[in-house]
Amino acid sequence: MGEQPAATPPEGADFGNRVKRAVFWRSGTQILSQMVSWAATLAVIRILDPSDYGLFAMTSVVLVFLNFLNGYGFVSALIQSESVEPIRIRQAFGMLILLNVGLALIQLFVAAPLAAAYYREPMVAEMLRWQSLIYLATPFLILPEAMMTRELEFRKPAIINLVTSLVGAAVSLGMALWGAGVWTLVFAPISIFWSRAIMLMVTTRFWVMPSFDFRGAGHIFTFGTALLVGHGFFIIQSQSDIFIAGRHFDTHDLGLYAEALFLTQLFATKFIPPLNEVAFPAYARIQHDKGKLAYSFLKAVRLIMLVAFPLYLGMAVTAAPFVATLMGDKWLEATPIVAILALAMPVATLQFLFQPAINALGLPGITMRNSIAGAIIMPLVYLVAIRFGATGLAWGWLVSFPLLLAFTIYQAKPHIGFGIGQLFSTIVPGFGAALAMAAMVWLFDRYLVEVVMPWLPPVAHLLLLAATGVAAYGALLWFGSRATAREVIDLVVRRKPPAEPQAS
Repeated sequence: MGEQPAATPPEGADFGNRVKRAVFWRSGTQILSQMVSWAATLAVIRILDPSDYGLFAMTSVVLVFLNFLNGYGFVSALIQSESVEPIRIRQAFGMLILLNVGLALIQLFVAAPLAAAYYREPMVAEMLRWQSLIYLATPFLILPEAMMTRELEFRKPAIINLVTSLVGAAVSLGMALWGAGVWTLVFAPISIFWSRAIMLMVTTRFWVMPSFDFRGAGHIFTFGTALLVGHGFFIIQSQSDIFIAGRHFDTHDLGLYAEALFLTQLFATKFIPPLNEVAFPAYARIQHDKGKLAYSFLKAVRLIMLVAFPLYLGMAVTAAPFVATLMGDKWLEATPIVAILALAMPVATLQFLFQPAINALGLPGITMRNSIAGAIIMPLVYLVAIRFGATGLAWGWLVSFPLLLAFTIYQAKPHIGFGIGQLFSTIVPGFGAALAMAAMVWLFDRYLVEVVMPWLPPVAHLLLLAATGVAAYGALLWFGSRATAREVIDLVVRRKPPAEPQAS
């Protein structure tokens, strides 16, 4: 095997500062908007029943499956290109309009009745017909946001996301208190999509006439189609558990599993995608320098997994007070599901971090092969695991995701430019410290809290365990990997990064 090139930091202070500003606006406001969204979601969870979430999960499979055709792959081609002509923007707009109007019609007249028949739930058809309004807002949402993403301009869309999260929170909480039941889960996302689309168009003054003459748009179509096909297989991979469970579970059990999955995926699905949105154009700018790309990728993996490992391993050992505090007593049946899924999520998080680097290199075929592998592995595992109920389905994640991650690493490492040893040394400090921390918290909970203080209410129980975990993890990281701990401190505390070594 050839020797791996040394990973070198990207040059140019302005580029680094732009990436940091983008991360600040995209992830910083994402934290605020998610705090608003979570507060409303957790309040609504306590009002609605698990069966409401089971019905919503059935419609979500259809929504996610059709939504992958919304054309985001076409605007990704605009982000990946080194330069973009105005006509290409108009052509991409035209493609988006045609696709999304078609999707709305398909969901109205085809998908809605078929899904209701498959799940044997007539309510599913009515919900899906209203949810088709989401597609009509999509073209006016993703194109202006994608063009700002290309320029690493995240301030305006970040503020808009924060405002629309307040809109969605107000709608969901108001409808839940009003007694709307499952319709709360239908109309809150619709309000978010439409308010976000309107605000993006007005704020960015994105007054562009669509073009339906697609001559010369070959790159957009080819790149977008490759991503589209790959994402289609990813949808099969990511939604096959709910699709299979919806046929075998009643709405109550499906709701328990779906919301356990929602809680454990919060970090991987809410914080990683915004960071990937910043990483994609940033990687694209340095795609021709493998050393710089490898350095940036490994640093991103190291810093993100330093958060993911303790978060998820901590969640696994505090599942009981975690569920009781966040969801309430009527959701306690979801505790073992949460604990098992939390163990699988660090692997899933690491898997998701590969996508922007691969796409930035203009190699969507790798993403497509990864998705095809996932679309084969996941359903096969879930079809076996479903025999053991919801906890069996959760164990299916622990079996399937390591296999998919191994396949992804095998495909990606020669193109990104890292070695297995480099990746291993990148994640070991965080994983080792988090594993030791989780063991300490588990022992502390089992032999002290449950014996000495069994009277603690769930909130105090969770806070005590969380404080113990944070202190243990910080100490373990500081004494076990001082360089990694200092890197995190420098990132958080210092306004200016340390000077990069000059090329000789």
